[in-house]
Amino acid sequence: MGETGNHNHQPPPPQPPPGPVPPLGAARGPLYPPAEQLLQLHYCIHSNPSWHQTVLLAFQHYIVMLGTAVMIATVLVPRMGGGHRFTHIMRAVQGSLIVSSILNIIIGYGKAWGNLTRFFSPLVLVPVVCVVGLGLFARGFPQLGNCVEIGLPMLILLVISQQYLQHIHPKTRPILERFALLLCVGIIWAFAAILTVAGAYKNVRDQTKMSCRTDRSFLMSSAPWIKIPYPFQWGTPIFRASHVFGMMGAALVSSAESTGAFYAAARLAGATPPPSHVVSRSIGLQGIGQLLDGIFGSLVGSAVSVENVGLLGLTRVGSRRVVEISSGFMIFFSIFGKFGAFFASIPLPIFAAIYCVLYAIVAATGISFIQFANPNSMRNIYILGLSLFLGISIPQYFVMNTDMAGHGPAKTGAGWFNNILNTIFSSPPTVAIIVGTLLDNTLEAGHARDERGLPWLVPFQRRKGDSRNEEFYNYPLIINDYIPTRFL
Repeated sequence: MGETGNHNHQPPPPQPPPGPVPPLGAARGPLYPPAEQLLQLHYCIHSNPSWHQTVLLAFQHYIVMLGTAVMIATVLVPRMGGGHRFTHIMRAVQGSLIVSSILNIIIGYGKAWGNLTRFFSPLVLVPVVCVVGLGLFARGFPQLGNCVEIGLPMLILLVISQQYLQHIHPKTRPILERFALLLCVGIIWAFAAILTVAGAYKNVRDQTKMSCRTDRSFLMSSAPWIKIPYPFQWGTPIFRASHVFGMMGAALVSSAESTGAFYAAARLAGATPPPSHVVSRSIGLQGIGQLLDGIFGSLVGSAVSVENVGLLGLTRVGSRRVVEISSGFMIFFSIFGKFGAFFASIPLPIFAAIYCVLYAIVAATGISFIQFANPNSMRNIYILGLSLFLGISIPQYFVMNTDMAGHGPAKTGAGWFNNILNTIFSSPPTVAIIVGTLLDNTLEAGHARDERGLPWLVPFQRRKGDSRNEEFYNYPLIINDYIPTRFL
């Protein structure tokens, strides 16, 4: 017999209505929203440390800048020979700098360069700023390797003291975080001096002596106590078309490299991205600086110091006052030669170790701009990857195929055109700007406006687009009252 009793089955409990599905990964950890300004800075562009810290930080900026100045002189001057040949080359450099500076002044104050930056998106800024740091890799470990026993301890000591030892005690944290670079330079410089005096580099090849010794080239004995530069100190400038066109290519390259550094510096100093008119006037001012370089007989023109931009991130101090005071140190030590030569005796591998850290910070700052675009878009991944790879690969090809006389792989019938092409395509930021801007503004640009991050960046590009633009980028004091509006 089968069971015939009634069974009271309870209905299933009501299910809550389906809600929005959380993004993949939200259940596994926190999501970090985009941040226009870095939150871990101790001092931003308008805030200042105490005066004694400001002076020390400014001197640290001078030391970092000094490495590039010494490296340029060490590499270029021996190739220029001595005596009459050196003077002739310097006069030719003077003439080229004077004429090519006009190009930067025109594209800057004519606002052509600022109009170019209006085609930028956060997606373009990523490779441009990245390769400003990564493109200088030859100044890092390859230079460090010329004297490993000095360079490698400097790199290891800087990382350990600045990043790890600061957590030992609360009082040591601000000291090591801001001044570890100075402390490490002093320790390793003293170590290098001991090795030099002890005779460790007596029976080594010339390259090792130049890299490791603290008394290389008799810097202290040959430097004058006081030397004030004056206009045309090498003689009458020489103007030659081939030199001028080559230097014009260098002027365009310096504009591209400086532009990437502008965006990195603004982010590391706690400011918003520079508006287009600010980028333009900065390139114009760079042209004026290059004109003065030519008049006073400098070996190279003016450009942004990438290592000093990285130092803003290393110390987390973006104060404008620190940078202003550091320029005073640069002027002082350039006039009083003995003092400048004393610090110039720091071995180059010590600077190379510093650059390994500072250039890396600038490169990583470029990566941070991807948060304002869609990193999951295959279109963006394609553009970003191609811009980064070609931005490094194409200049490497041009560098590897340039002979000792400076003749690159571009070999057309016009020598001046060859000089411009070889110079432009030897610059990673310039190639990254060309590739990134072209692809981003032609590949489905209209349909991918939001994916490109334009809604975030465009307000900053306009003069009145964001209320903070004037706060961060107005000229100081009452200069605004004396400069025509078109130049602001």
